This record gives sequence, C-alpha cells and structure tokens, in this order.
Amino acid sequence: MIRTSVTVVCLALLLSCTCRAKPNGSRGKKPKQVVPAIECDVRAGKISLPEFIVKCPSHCRETKQQVYGTSVFASISSICNAAIHSGIITNYGGKVIVKKMAGQNTYKGSNSNGVRSLSLPKWRESFVVMEGKPKKGVIYPSTLDFVPSRPTYVKTGQKDKAPAATTALPTTAAPEPTTTTTTTTTPEPTTVLPTTQAPTTTTTTPPPPPPPTTLKTRAAVHKVRDAGLRRPEVGPPMRRQSSSPVGPVFPRRDWAPPSFPRPEWFPGARRTSDVIYATPDSGYTWSETDTPEMTAQDHRPDISDFERWYYNLGSYLSRSGDLDGNRQAPVDTTHTRVETVDEWRPDANLYQSGFSIKEQAPAPRAPEPVSQGDPACKVDLVFLMDGSWSIGKRRFKIQKDFLAEVAQVINIGVAGPMMGVIQYGDDAVTEISLKSYSNSRDVKTSITKIAQKGGVSNVGKALAYINTHYFSDANGNRGGAPNVAVVLVDGWPTDKVAEASRLARESGINIFFVTIEGADDNEKQNLVEANFVDKAVCRTNGFFSLPVSSWFALRKTVQPLVKRVCDTDRLVCSKTCLNANDIAFVIDGSSSVGTGNFRTVLQFVANITREFEISDTDTRVGAVQYTYEQRLEFAFGQHNSKAELLNAIKRINYWSGGTSTGAAITFAAEQLFTKSKPNKRKIMIVITDGRSYDDVRAPALAVHSQGVIAYSIGIAWAAQDELEYIATDPDKEHSFFVDEFDNLYKFVSKIVQNICHEFNSQPRN
Repeated sequence: MIRTSVTVVCLALLLSCTCRAKPNGSRGKKPKQVVPAIECDVRAGKISLPEFIVKCPSHCRETKQQVYGTSVFASISSICNAAIHSGIITNYGGKVIVKKMAGQNTYKGSNSNGVRSLSLPKWRESFVVMEGKPKKGVIYPSTLDFVPSRPTYVKTGQKDKAPAATTALPTTAAPEPTTTTTTTTTPEPTTVLPTTQAPTTTTTTPPPPPPPTTLKTRAAVHKVRDAGLRRPEVGPPMRRQSSSPVGPVFPRRDWAPPSFPRPEWFPGARRTSDVIYATPDSGYTWSETDTPEMTAQDHRPDISDFERWYYNLGSYLSRSGDLDGNRQAPVDTTHTRVETVDEWRPDANLYQSGFSIKEQAPAPRAPEPVSQGDPACKVDLVFLMDGSWSIGKRRFKIQKDFLAEVAQVINIGVAGPMMGVIQYGDDAVTEISLKSYSNSRDVKTSITKIAQKGGVSNVGKALAYINTHYFSDANGNRGGAPNVAVVLVDGWPTDKVAEASRLARESGINIFFVTIEGADDNEKQNLVEANFVDKAVCRTNGFFSLPVSSWFALRKTVQPLVKRVCDTDRLVCSKTCLNANDIAFVIDGSSSVGTGNFRTVLQFVANITREFEISDTDTRVGAVQYTYEQRLEFAFGQHNSKAELLNAIKRINYWSGGTSTGAAITFAAEQLFTKSKPNKRKIMIVITDGRSYDDVRAPALAVHSQGVIAYSIGIAWAAQDELEYIATDPDKEHSFFVDEFDNLYKFVSKIVQNICHEFNSQPRN
C-alpha cells in the first residue's frame, strides 16, 4: 500500500514538471522563416524593401517578362527570371534572396540557363540575387511591401473656400468590418463611385464630417483613368429615382448634350474640362480635376432674367461624356433667345433628367471643346533657357516670349506633347516640370512669371541635370514618348558639354541646340570647348542645331523648331534596336513543308516578334507567304500592338505549292519596303526549306541596294549557295541553317542579338 502511494506521488510530480516545462520549451524554439511567394513577372522595383526573400514558382522561363543585365540586374527585371539567369534556381522554382543596390550605367545582356538578358544603357536602381538560405540571426520580412502607383492630383480649391465634397475612388481592398452594439449590417452608402469594399457594421450615430483641408489631396493612380470619375457639385440635395445612384444634383456626364449651345457672347468664365493622361511605356498616368469657379454676372440689357439666371448657373452643370471634346452642338446663328429645354416638355420623364418632381432645373450646356494635344507630336519636351547675367533683362524677356509662342504653336496636351522649362546659370533649376501643366495656356502663363536667376552659362551642368533628374517618372516622364531637350544659349557655354551630352544621348534624350549670336571668327578663341554644338547634338547633320544671328531673329525659328521636335521618325537618340525597324518575314509555304512544320515556322516568327517593341511608331512587322505565287498576309502597320500581331501570325493559313523564292523577295520589296517609313531600319527574314525554282541572286542584289538587311534561314533541303546569295554580308552573321524544323528556336536569340549589334555599332554622325 505504501509502495502504491509513493508511486502515485512520483507520477504526479513528474506530470507537473512536464506541464511546466512545455511553455518554456516552446518559447526557446527558433521562429520559422516565412517565405512569401511571388509570381514570375514581379519586378524587383515593385517591392520597396532593401533586402528580402521570396519563393518563385515553376515554369518562369516561359513568361514574357524581360531581364536586363548580368549578375547585377536593373530593377525593371523579373526577380524569378533573373534568378534563373544567374543559376540561383532552376525552372522548377525555389527560394531567392534579393538585395537592392544603386542604379548604374551599362547593364550588359547575355544568354544563360535558357533566359535571354537584354542590355540597358542606364536604370535608377539595381539588384542582385542570392541563394535563398537566410543568414544566421537574420529574419527576413514575411510580407512584401509593394511600391504604390504614382498619385493623382485633385485640386480642392483656394484656402478660403469651403471644402469640396470628397470623391471615393474604386478600390479592391476589403477593410475589416467595424463591430458595434447594433446587429444590423448595412452596406456603406455610395457617394459618387461604386466600390468593392466589404459591408461595414455601423452605429446609428452618423460619423463626424471630415475636417476641412487646404492641401492638395492625392488619390491612387490607375493605369487607365476611370472615365466616369467626377466630383459632386455644390448644391442642395434633390430626390432621385430609387434605381438611380446617389450623386450630384445635375445630370451625369454621359447623357446626351442639350439641344442648344451656349451663346458665344456670354462673358462668364468657362469651366476647365477633365484632363486624361493615357499611356505608355510605361507607364503611369495622371489625371487632374479643377474646382469650378463662379461665372461672371452678365449685365447685357437685351436678355431676360431667366437667360441671365440660366447662364450664370451653367458653370456648375456637369459635362457630357465626350471627353475628347469632338462633340459640340451646332451654333444657331439665327436666334439669340434660348429655346425650350426638352426635359421641360409635358411628356418628358423628369427622373431621366436627374431632377425631382418638386424641383425642376435646366439642362446642362454643351462643354467647350478642350484640346488634348496634337497626337502627331507626342514628345516629352524640355527647354533649357539661359538665365545668366550676360543675357540682360531685355533679352531674357525675348527668350520668355519665344518659349511662350512655342507653347502656343506646339498644342500641348496629354495625348500630344508635354512641355517643361529649366533655367540654368551657375546651376540648373526646374521652372516647369513635365506634369505641371497639360495645356498651352497654363504653360504660357507660367513662363511669363519666370524670374532671371543669373550666374554664368553652365550648359554642361544643365545637361547633366536633365539626364539625372528631369526625365524621371516622378517628374512626369511618360516613357512611351521620346525625350527631347532644346538648349538655348547666348553665345557659348562657360563649361564643357561633351561628356554630359554623351551620357544624355545614351539615355535616349534627343538634344537640340539653338545658339543665339554665336562666336564669330575673332571670338572663337574664347570658347571653352571648340565645336561644342557638334559634340552635344544627336547628329551633326544640321537637323539638331539652329544658329540664330540675333535675339531679334529668334522668333523666326519657332515654326522650324516645332516641326523638327515633332518629327518623331528623325529623333534618332530615342531609337533603339528594338523599336526602330520595319521587319518583313518571307515564309515558305511550299508542299514540302507540311502543315505541322508550317506551324513550327510560325512559332519561330512569333518568338522573334516578341522581342521587339511593336507599335505604329516603334517596330512594325509584315509577312508574305509564297509558293509559286505570293500572298501578302499583313502589311507594315496593319497590326500595331504585340498581342494583335501575334494573333495575326497565328492565323496565317498554310498554302502549299512550289518554291519560287526569288519572286517572293521581289514581291516583299514591292508590297512592304516601298511603304517603309523614313529612318526605319529595313530588315527581311527569308525562311525556306528547299532550292528555289527561280533565280534568287538578282532579286537579292536589288533589295540589298535598297538598304534592306537580309537574313536567310534554311531548313532541311535548302541550298547553301542560295542562302548566301540572299543574306547580307557577312554571310556568317546573316545566314543560318538547321537540319530539322524543330531546331529553329535555337536561332531566335542569335538573330535578335545580331540585329541589335548592327544597330548599336552605327556611327553617331
């Protein structure tokens, strides 16, 4: 009995010690590293952490996201593809540690582990990838912080004005529900725009109104601007139909315009229309909405009190849905009186007009068309104005007048050119950024307010400034528009410009020089750098330089200068090997190819096409299929997006027949290259699987003499001598042969590399 009790006591003590030891033991364990997973196309620049660990999925090598650099990569590169390229992981995925670095010049491209890396002249941030084994004592973030999209400016009016009603942007973030004592759950009321927010449990006490603010509020920017975004107007609430969304007092912008225009004599201030930034490469966009202002009171004796009331109210009426300003009611020149409004007819449905039954109001006036800029001149343009003391106040005023006239002539707008101004002296300072104003009127007004800063004419410093600071995403650089810098200099610079100009050109900035009252023969010994214009501009062919004899003759250069900066085909500094080509594929559709092999050839064509920047202003692609006869599958510029072009290649139907390669080359020259754009590099890629029934030498020599760079791809029974005749010299760089169709893919990277190598080796002048 005593032994039994002792045993029970020992077991109880043992269990007690075990239970007490468990919490302490678990507290001493090393926390497990949580590795966040990412998609294949996530770029390093999108994650705002200096060092982090991620897990890549499998099959990233097949994605379209590019990689730039070797060992050290530009932050625009895909993390997972960079890791595969470096050999850190395989195509089956795995863990990767990413460490951010400063940006650098010259990212070298290479082929490694099945991933092709492209070269890049410059980028603002770099990163390296390492094996995904955390260091001892280092705990990496378990969640990733992504860089937010660039903000949108929303003006809230002047400080002394009442705060405008806030506009809720659509969001996909679902906030946590707020629990209260009430049990009913009601969706959050929509103010202007529908959202995807989760329902919120609220109390019966209404929330306090937001405090008034005089700061510019910022909202998230989307790649495509919400076309329906609008601000509620100031006015008393009115009753709406139950199915209508809660919104402003007046009709929605997407309704039909009124049946009569606003008279041209009405002197009231007009409301500024919305500005839409549509993009590119790039890129991100901005939108800006202005706060309406009260229209001026009209004192004309020949109008009624009703007309005066109506037109003074008109500035508060919402705009129609035609944002490009092309829709406008015709002006009735035979009447000056206001016609009856359609919504006031007895048979009209008042709910459709946005008004309640108890309170009626007039229909909105047609908006004044607002130009969105000249789309034929879509450039990001900055003027470097000379603010040195040597120029004097009078000449500085002439310079400002010149810039104001350029702003008027060039038709600034978000769909066309955007213009900024830098003033340089001892140093450079931004007077107007690319995103400051979106119309010519505002730019002109801002130019007149620029004050002379003085100093000497350090043009080299100013060129270095635009290369490192001005053409940045934060400053409004759109990416898809060529960068253009026009330097105005009185006489000559007081520092050297060659090195700063070279770096700017290699970054894709097109440099123009306008020299006023340049050095004569007796003054040339005073130059700090001889032939400084030729050392700075993109080409020394006279296109990028405009010498002006005197300040009073400067105004005459407005039109010639605008014509040059808008000629995007000749802005050679913004051209790269990937966006400056007209490429024609001449595809063998003979019966010896077969349906299956023909699909393999089309895949080869598509793989080459994917490597280029496709648009009407970038690389264009055309295709010809041939047998005994020839067929134009699609012409240059017929498909102006990469997705559309790849679909067109996929839809090409196999023809079947004989093999007349010589006639096909002549056909391609006539149907495609005669319509090639000036300053486009003309490239022809001929694909054949057998000997031609006709002569290829004469047609090949003819296209060579027209400046066409010809590549020949031979398969199986293709004749080696014909391939060499077709190819541009040297043959080894332009002629390829494979014994089987399935091996065509091996030459994709080689052909693209050769195209880029030839482009980059061209002399500057």
